Amino acid sequence: MDANSIDVAEGHDGAPDTTTPKNSSSTKPTLDSSTQDGPHKPEENSNEERVADSIFQLTIRLPHEPYKTHVTVSSQEQVSDIRQSIWDYPHGFQYSCFHLEHKSEPINDFVELSQIAGITTEPELALVEDPYTEKEARIHLTRIRELIGAAGDRVDTLHGVSAGLSLFDTISQAASSQTVPEGTGNSAKPPISDTPHALSNYDFHASAAVNTVLQPVQGLAPKTVKAISLSAWNPPPHHLRQRGHLLYLQVTTIEGEQHQITSHVSGFYVNRSSNSKFDPFPRPPPKQHAAHSLLSLISLLSPLFESKFSALQAYNNGKDPLSTFQIATFIPSNPWMVPSAQSSLSSHQPDITRTQESYLLSGAENAETLRDWNEEFQSTRELPRETMQDRVFRERLTSKLFADYNDAAARGAMLVARGEVGSLNPSEGTDAQIFVYNNIFFSFGADGVGTFATEGGDEAARVATGKDVLGVKAVNQLDIEGLFTPATVVVDYLGKRLVGQSIVPGIFKQRESGEHQIDYGGVEGREVVAENDAFVSVFDKLSSALRVKKHPVWDKDGRRHDLEGSVETKGLLGTDGRKYVLDLYRITPLDVLWLEEHWKEPTEPRKEDGSKGCPSYPHRMAVLRPELVELYWAVMMREYVKTEIDRRRQIQHDSSRANGTGTVNDTDNRIDSNATSQGDKELIENTVIAQDIDNTEPGKPPTGQERVDISGFHFALNPDVFSGQVPQTSEEKEAWAQDEKRVRAACEYLRSKALPELIQHLKEGDVGFPMDGQSLSQLLHKRGINIRYLGTISTLSDKVGSRLHALKELAVQEMVSRAFKHVANKYLRNVPIPLSGACIAHLLNCFLGSGLNQNPHAELDPLLRSLYTKTSLSFEDVTPNAMIAEIEHQVKARFYHDLENSWHTKLRHLQMLREIAIKLGLQLEAREYSFSRKPEAETYDPDISANNASNTPSANGYAAINGKKKKKGTEQSFQVPTMSTSSTVPQLTFYSTDIVNIAPVVKEASPRSTLAEEALEAGRISIIQNQKELGRDLILESLSLHEQIYGILHPEVARVYHQVSTLYYQLEDKAVAVELARKAIIIFERTVGIDASETVLGYLNLGLFEHQVGNTKVALTYIRHALELWKLIYGLHHPDLITTTNNAAVMLQNLKYYHESRLWFEASLSLSEDMFGEHSVNAATLLFQLAQALALDQDSKGAVNRMRQAYNIFLAELGSSDKNTKEAENWLEQLTQNAVSIAKHAKDLQARKYRRVQFTPRVTLGTRPQPQVGQSSTEAADGKDPRNSIGFDPRSIDELMKFIEDGGDTSKRSTPKKRPGRGHPRRRGGATVGTPA
Repeated sequence: MDANSIDVAEGHDGAPDTTTPKNSSSTKPTLDSSTQDGPHKPEENSNEERVADSIFQLTIRLPHEPYKTHVTVSSQEQVSDIRQSIWDYPHGFQYSCFHLEHKSEPINDFVELSQIAGITTEPELALVEDPYTEKEARIHLTRIRELIGAAGDRVDTLHGVSAGLSLFDTISQAASSQTVPEGTGNSAKPPISDTPHALSNYDFHASAAVNTVLQPVQGLAPKTVKAISLSAWNPPPHHLRQRGHLLYLQVTTIEGEQHQITSHVSGFYVNRSSNSKFDPFPRPPPKQHAAHSLLSLISLLSPLFESKFSALQAYNNGKDPLSTFQIATFIPSNPWMVPSAQSSLSSHQPDITRTQESYLLSGAENAETLRDWNEEFQSTRELPRETMQDRVFRERLTSKLFADYNDAAARGAMLVARGEVGSLNPSEGTDAQIFVYNNIFFSFGADGVGTFATEGGDEAARVATGKDVLGVKAVNQLDIEGLFTPATVVVDYLGKRLVGQSIVPGIFKQRESGEHQIDYGGVEGREVVAENDAFVSVFDKLSSALRVKKHPVWDKDGRRHDLEGSVETKGLLGTDGRKYVLDLYRITPLDVLWLEEHWKEPTEPRKEDGSKGCPSYPHRMAVLRPELVELYWAVMMREYVKTEIDRRRQIQHDSSRANGTGTVNDTDNRIDSNATSQGDKELIENTVIAQDIDNTEPGKPPTGQERVDISGFHFALNPDVFSGQVPQTSEEKEAWAQDEKRVRAACEYLRSKALPELIQHLKEGDVGFPMDGQSLSQLLHKRGINIRYLGTISTLSDKVGSRLHALKELAVQEMVSRAFKHVANKYLRNVPIPLSGACIAHLLNCFLGSGLNQNPHAELDPLLRSLYTKTSLSFEDVTPNAMIAEIEHQVKARFYHDLENSWHTKLRHLQMLREIAIKLGLQLEAREYSFSRKPEAETYDPDISANNASNTPSANGYAAINGKKKKKGTEQSFQVPTMSTSSTVPQLTFYSTDIVNIAPVVKEASPRSTLAEEALEAGRISIIQNQKELGRDLILESLSLHEQIYGILHPEVARVYHQVSTLYYQLEDKAVAVELARKAIIIFERTVGIDASETVLGYLNLGLFEHQVGNTKVALTYIRHALELWKLIYGLHHPDLITTTNNAAVMLQNLKYYHESRLWFEASLSLSEDMFGEHSVNAATLLFQLAQALALDQDSKGAVNRMRQAYNIFLAELGSSDKNTKEAENWLEQLTQNAVSIAKHAKDLQARKYRRVQFTPRVTLGTRPQPQVGQSSTEAADGKDPRNSIGFDPRSIDELMKFIEDGGDTSKRSTPKKRPGRGHPRRRGGATVGTPA
């Protein structure tokens, strides 16, 4: 590995969407070198069998100029993929209504090319234009409007402001402007160290800037037409429909001429109509113009169209295609900070066609959007899965179907929450009302009918709906044949929780007298239980996979019923004959230890204040996570295997003694009973191999192994213990007591093992550190820890000390933000939409703005107040003190944690605001919010801000550092909205106008692709086993599968790009690593967020990859942006920043910015000392590194002092015999001896010219990618999340001393002596410097 290499930040585990024209298969990233060099040409004498799996060039004959084009395709592609590739070619823009023919025979769009007879010997297809239908004409008009830039801006009810935004193009352009030729041959060029770079004058102490997440103001795209829309004469009358008239259009060209156009089955032509006269027949010559494509017709009508259209294409080509493609298979991310409504980025332009889009997309009857969701889902599940092609098609269709359903359900839920859908039972209470919209059944996530009255009421019902989605997702992932689930989505919007489910056939059926509505499981709570033998087999498979024990339950009459699952899990036999499983919120047992400590029945007094009617914990739905059950199963499995091995050894030992042959070697075939890795999931076979892992060095094979039969191992938990079941007989009571004991043991494992291990791993830096609330939640869930244990995590991290201070801050921030979410939802759910902005702004002022105004008042429009006289506006009565008290109450009740005194004065306001906005779906106006009153504080006037917003450019990239002027062309300044010091209005932090939009927060149940993940894992394993060629092929196969199944714009595809880029980086294919890392960032930005933790890690990885390919200045730009995002997410006092700052220092040193490099090393040391202590081994390691940087910066005295400090710490902590101590001593001795010589030759050193030196610090923070949040170093070493820890510079002391003495003259450098290898720093010093980002 190159000595200049650095740690890389690794993200989470991660085809063009062929369902839309833009995301065609022609845009797939081609990693094969042969496809990069140009299109594949078929061999002259190839035969069909040889080309069956090949890539070849297909010729397409066109009806218009240039009459022929070529498409590079695979024989495995479908004809529909070829159609979409044609649409994306410039020569194919005009075609949308056509079919393909081979040898004059029409081809079915859904067959593979390999199934077309003779396609390999004559690879040529003909494009034949078809007559239009009304649907095809509408599709053609919609596509042409988007293609020529006439679609304008959309106001989507589901997608918020700037939804799916990507900033990568802006950042990459800034990076390109930083590129400076690094050659040293031309003496006229300034040295690298004299040119500016992205980290110049970087201020670590500057506050985070909101413009970091804003899209810069860019030039407007060239206009090709002034307007194109449906005409007022539309639709055609009946007698003209009979003659082939489909639509009437109106086009205003860029020259200002207006044309009325008829859409006919034969194409489009200019008619004789005007705004006041109807005559839809062709114009007479010479103004008669007609064409099959509307694009061709417009080019005939407008002389400037061709040039304007070419300029538009050039404008679009300046952006990465991934940043402009429409996201079709995932709900795009909504930024929490958006431009002002008055800025040019949010300008609202007139476009009459916006009101016509519903008709253009869905038709006059809207019948095209009405789908039988349940039948589609279940039919897809029943598709064959025998062959690879079957599985790909099935998973691809499943992914697209889930995406469509999630989108439709979220839109419907928003309409229900807004009161725009009529209820099926309007006479019932609000929470009990149900709705049907777009064939989706909606209900509120509240206890409208008293089902959860004894479990916590509305709180329990709300939690149950969230757990149900997780349960449905788990069952979908298991994909059990014969068992079906309704499509389920939970949407949180405006304080309300709504559940959208596909309608199961028969769920509303009126049963006969005596028949139950449910066929299996609890019918009416636990009082009536139904049994059905038809459900036993499929529920047995489900329970076995979920570690659920078959157990008895008893109804209200004491009759016993043996169920395969929880009594709360129900089976319904639909009228379509399918077996459906419902109510999957109790697939795991209750956390009995938590409930016994913190839950009290409503009739019991509360512990804290003795009041009645309020349980300590809000609900009784505190269940264990499925991940914990799986981890505990792995522990029990290991104990069973260990017991079997010990028993076998004892038998062998006794036999050996009886035979007089001695004893058995106890070091063979041992198993580590303490390890609990995810790999234990593979132990589901009837045999396992117990290996000697106790004394095995990493990377070496085990010394022994032994097969153990595990067919006798049985472990499952009863989910119904501690839930009111009453066994009848003594045998039943005894068995029930054993079930309770097992569940208690699992709960105890959570407390005694899972929680302490997490704290220990984070303390030792064994896993990536979380950045924000979302990454913290993901880390906890991965380890089976519920969010309710955040208080415990805060307490445990506080005991550790400064090392986990960041974890404590994150835990407290997450608890408080979640508490505020519950408080806000309480007020929001009853507030009309026009008043929601005022409600949220007032609540935020009471919480985050009390430092500026201790007595804020809600802004309410008098007109709106008069309209909603019967609406409760209790939020107006909230005060800062009341808000603080309510948050403390919520934190105490939900997390059983007491916040510190004056905790609200220690908040990181901007980070807290971000967490709240993400949890509530808020989109706030991007401006600098004042959270405290300063002497020079100014009063923000929203009216003045609105007037000046249009003149306020917003930019991304670099914020001004230390007030220095930015370089022209590399960045734009961000101006805060104008403030007024003379305004008399009360000073507030938030105004109702700051709440630009409220977007829904969606929880869905789509499964991951097992096929794509299997291929990726197989490739990873092959690389680990040094089968690199096979590994590459499998990785490429996995990439292709991910793209085909998910569509390219999907977070799962981004994660696999991120992972594979790291693997290619390890395989020294750094150019491919850079390409994939770029794609990963764009997709992350558009799907999970422009400031998500995965996006930050992506930028860090890309920066380090760019550094490795020689683009170090470009890399610094990406590092800079990642740091700015880090400031916004957490701040710059995060454990993983030790790695990042060290990497930046190495890059600067590589560019010969020695002084600035020294400053970044010092920043890294400062962070390490704050977290590890000044006398830790980590600090000593960084001191050693800093001493080298000081030597390069010609500060010999400082170098000696730092080296002396490092030596003293090594000596005290590791002893005089340790290798680190000895090396530090040698360095210290030689540095001291040479300091005098360096001083004597100071004049010579100043006079000499620096020559290029390949010098790197002795200690760098690793040479491989570092782990993601929560990823272990073992997984990283296996290629799942590659990283390396601190390593020493390989050069000799004499060489470096010679370099210092000669002032950088490398011509006299002696050949470095071969030195013995040094051990891993963790084994060497017991710790590493920080944890990766």
